[in-house]
Amino acid sequence: MKLDILAFGAHPDDVELGCSGTLAKEVALGRKVGIVDLTRGELGTRGSVEIRNQESAKASEILGIHVRENMDFRDGFFTNDEAHQLKIIQVLRKYQPEIVICNAIDDRHIDHGKGSKLVSDACFLSGLRKIATEWEGSAQQVWRPKAVYHYIQWKPIDPDLVVDITGYMDQKMASILAYGSQFYDPNSQEPETPIATKNFLDSVRYRAQDLGRIVGVDHAEGFTVERYVAVHSLRDLI
Repeated sequence: MKLDILAFGAHPDDVELGCSGTLAKEVALGRKVGIVDLTRGELGTRGSVEIRNQESAKASEILGIHVRENMDFRDGFFTNDEAHQLKIIQVLRKYQPEIVICNAIDDRHIDHGKGSKLVSDACFLSGLRKIATEWEGSAQQVWRPKAVYHYIQWKPIDPDLVVDITGYMDQKMASILAYGSQFYDPNSQEPETPIATKNFLDSVRYRAQDLGRIVGVDHAEGFTVERYVAVHSLRDLI
């Protein structure tokens, strides 16, 4: 299946937190959208791999995405090396996304910055003909996405562009809350973590509202870019 957009996250729930409003909107517009999680989040304080697998499936259903895969890299310990890059290249050539979205370029969790650079590097390498990969026994065509965008996570990074997600905020929050083991639950007996507070959950909506306020819409998601965003006419920005 060729995809229009492929979003990567170091952990299940990264994509939901960072850009699920944008993905839900693109699905509604008829785009083919997929998610690839790099790890199972097995080092997370709360929940378990089995629980998070179920939560991930539920979140995917809420967003209506077309495909979701997990690379099964080691949570906390994967590296940006040849072996990991080749596995990402294989996925890129399999789905041939026009746009790739990945983790924040710098963040509180070390896997976020690592995952961001790993995917970005693989996007470039995937376009080199002398790097050979195979999938299901057949040599794959080289493929380089036309654009790589990075969503914003814990740190308040200034975006280079924002996407109006007005009308999709509730769907975004529903996909996040599908991960019931990870986020605020006043009845939970598990240890509190930085993302399991009411303040954090509220901040997801606050950020979307604030970015929306700045550009004159109800809600928005922000992204950083790796190269200039070009338009055919200034009127495209109105």
